[in-house]
Amino acid sequence: MIEVMVTDAGSLIRQARRRHGISQQTLARRASTTQKQISRIENGDVSPSVATLSRLLAAMGERLELRAVPGPHDNRTDDELRADFVELSASERIAQTASLSRTLTGIAAGGR
Repeated sequence: MIEVMVTDAGSLIRQARRRHGISQQTLARRASTTQKQISRIENGDVSPSVATLSRLLAAMGERLELRAVPGPHDNRTDDELRADFVELSASERIAQTASLSRTLTGIAAGGR
């Protein structure tokens, strides 16, 4: 079994297609869709349903498996957070702070 960790549907389809050595046109034909739709998915222009992802992978002889795993600890104490932060390098602290800033900015923008 090939286990691939990706962050988006487009990357999942592109990686599988390249692994099988087929073109977007070939995948589209096998999956009864268009090359343009495959391109839109791979480029992140559209977000396909789980059913569509499953169908595209099946057209390449693969099976989609989804699973949930525990996420980061919620409701940690200030001391736990501080201890984790102290263990980070300066560049990791900056990256974590920037990520938090982007998240909070996105939340704030959505609330308007």
